[in-house]
Amino acid sequence: MTTFGPDYVRAIAPYQGGKPISEVAREFGLDEAAIVKLASNENPLGMPASAKAAMQQAFGELARYPDANGFDLKAAIVAKFDVPADWITLGNGSNDILELAARALVKAGESVVYSQYSFAVYPLATQAVGARAIVVPATDFGHDLDAMAAAIAADTKLVFVANPNNPTGTFIDGERIAAFLAKVLPQVVVVLDEAYTEYLPADKRYDALGWVRSHPNLIVSRTFSKAYGLAGLRVGFGIAQPALTDLLNRIRQPFNVNSLAQAAAVAALGDEDYLRRSADLNADGYRQITAAFGAMDIEFVPSYGNFVLFRAGSDDAAGARVNLALLRRGIIVRPVGNYGLPQWLRVSIGLPHENAAFIDALKAVLA
Repeated sequence: MTTFGPDYVRAIAPYQGGKPISEVAREFGLDEAAIVKLASNENPLGMPASAKAAMQQAFGELARYPDANGFDLKAAIVAKFDVPADWITLGNGSNDILELAARALVKAGESVVYSQYSFAVYPLATQAVGARAIVVPATDFGHDLDAMAAAIAADTKLVFVANPNNPTGTFIDGERIAAFLAKVLPQVVVVLDEAYTEYLPADKRYDALGWVRSHPNLIVSRTFSKAYGLAGLRVGFGIAQPALTDLLNRIRQPFNVNSLAQAAAVAALGDEDYLRRSADLNADGYRQITAAFGAMDIEFVPSYGNFVLFRAGSDDAAGARVNLALLRRGIIVRPVGNYGLPQWLRVSIGLPHENAAFIDALKAVLA
């Protein structure tokens, strides 16, 4: 049989997203309206009304290609974050930024460093370019930055750091990240993946974009998929000094962010009320879910994102077993066996009644 492509591409296990509601309804004979999806860290408030209005205004131009340079969206990012326009790379979600970094900076055979239990796209992006992964063991389910700095090899070109981390929800204090950046050699690029940064309380915030000014080897990636409620539109961005941004934009697809996504992102970026409501709802939901875990004596990892990782049982079949039982009850959570966590599941924080439905179903399953 003829085979195509390099071995390292054929070895990739494709990314598996959370099960869609329609698939669960078909598989288990359930009413879609009764299914609760808490699997993909989506914003339970739905899309901001401001973004919907902006999209409606953009409908008339859909016969034309999007603005390849994203002028209006970049201008909104400049105004919001006080960074120069030539520091910005727009992405089809922040995943796009992660993959662009790997493609632009790493050759086959070179190495990429990331933590155990970190975002699944890091190994995918590494494998896709034929690079060698250096996976550093986690500490308390989070990044061991000292060990990651020590693991950087002579051929390391890229380091991925997620803060807060997905799927574990762990957080690294700004002082520790700053110390880590000071240790990394200038020829090694660090991608600081901040997909969940908007959920951080005020006392945990730090100025990552300020670090870009003093670290030419730093890329900060952000997304509109989580706190801004635009997951279905796929729009994110990276911030870096021009030497890196120029490389990313050389290989970026020219129309990678569509017209509706650009219009919605501009509106969402300015919708402070929606962002505040998202953070408040998430904090309330976190307390609701973790209080139930405490009452049920379920182990969980304290989280700074919009999800919680919890132990479903003590054996390696527990995650799959409890996940299936929840699916039969119309509750979709996220198995994390592919992260090497077969005993655990991840639940996204939803609306109060969705959280309650998950809690009731979990009680029934574990009973």
